[in-house]
Amino acid sequence: MEKQDVAQELGAPSFSTSLGVWARIGFLSFGGPAAQIALMHRVLVDERRWLDEHQYLSALSFCMLLPGPEAMQLATYSGWRPHGVKGGLAAGLLFVVPGAVLVFALSLLYGAFGKAPPDEALFEGVKAAVLAIVLEALWRVSQRALRGSFDWVVAAVAFVAVFFLDLPFPLVVAAAAIGGYLRTSDLADGLAAPAPTVRFSQTARTFALWLVIWIGPLLAVAAVFGSDHVLAQLAWFFSKLAVVTFGGAYAVLAYMVQAVVQGYGWLSPGEMLDGLGLAEATPGPLILVTEFVGYIAALRFGGGEPILIGLLGALVTLWATFAPCFLWIFVGAPYIEWLTGAPRLVSALRTVTAAVVGVILNLSVWFALHVLFGDVSEQALGPLRLFVPDLATVNWMSLFLSGLAVVLLVNLRRGIAMTLGICVGLALLSFYVAAA
Repeated sequence: MEKQDVAQELGAPSFSTSLGVWARIGFLSFGGPAAQIALMHRVLVDERRWLDEHQYLSALSFCMLLPGPEAMQLATYSGWRPHGVKGGLAAGLLFVVPGAVLVFALSLLYGAFGKAPPDEALFEGVKAAVLAIVLEALWRVSQRALRGSFDWVVAAVAFVAVFFLDLPFPLVVAAAAIGGYLRTSDLADGLAAPAPTVRFSQTARTFALWLVIWIGPLLAVAAVFGSDHVLAQLAWFFSKLAVVTFGGAYAVLAYMVQAVVQGYGWLSPGEMLDGLGLAEATPGPLILVTEFVGYIAALRFGGGEPILIGLLGALVTLWATFAPCFLWIFVGAPYIEWLTGAPRLVSALRTVTAAVVGVILNLSVWFALHVLFGDVSEQALGPLRLFVPDLATVNWMSLFLSGLAVVLLVNLRRGIAMTLGICVGLALLSFYVAAA
């Protein structure tokens, strides 16, 4: 089906009207993927009626099958459906750019000045709120994803595999996907999904074009700076991240944090939490924290003129993170109805989602330990990896603020912005009272 036919079918608005709506979504998309998906549903389905409920949920299910940030990919699809590639590019970019500009400005200030004592207090409040946000995400995802004993077992096995056995997250996801795919053999034999409406040759051309757009600039970076330079390492790592991190933003974070902090040593655990706090406090996808990582890593290890090399680090990570998202959507969008109608793939998605709950639990425990304790050591017990906090270094203020943030988010149903504001305000108040 041609794009103009789709637009006529939906009664789609003009491209200029769409730009205004996508810009509004981009500037209001605070609160992580759950809040962003809800915002887009309200605007695109309830208010504008550009997608119906089935189309929106089918697109969301497809995006959750993909690696990378599902909310940004859903925004790209919402632009592609009525206006083709230019609509997808506009919607996806407007979803990312406002937050990317803010995160870069904050990263620049962070890299230039570090944290003065008041900033330490500010980030203490941010980290406490972030911990509550991650815990709330764990609760919400588990309620939606764990619908039977099999799902609970998958989540538990995934947590043990990542947290205690230190197995790579892509391996856990691959095992879950294969298990879920094979589990529905009887059901799959009796059902057939609708045929796709696009030719394979067209799909192959789209894939080749966007693969070159994605990989070409990153290969140029490696050629100019050398394969051992931090910019080349950033290009390789975040390109790999874009391919292997299934399960949404929090699953991406779980894998990224482990590699950035423990593998490459680009950032400390505290700096990683600061970056996540910046991404939580700005609009756009939570995975914009990769921009912070790229800026600080290049600033610290890149040599040359500091701000310029930091900017290049941020741009490399942004390109490696988001260019593949356009590839996945532009290649896969014509197949959405076919994919979401295939029982085997639906079962694989459900099993992967259950495994992601275990991965988010891993992230939650890791964050909690580093937010609430000043000293956390890593120890080996046979094949097991253990994180052991020094109980004498417990941060009572962080513990109080984290508990308060949970109450605000879960019990009182306050928004992300209000929760962040209250936690930051109390942390700063505590600092100035203690300093008086």
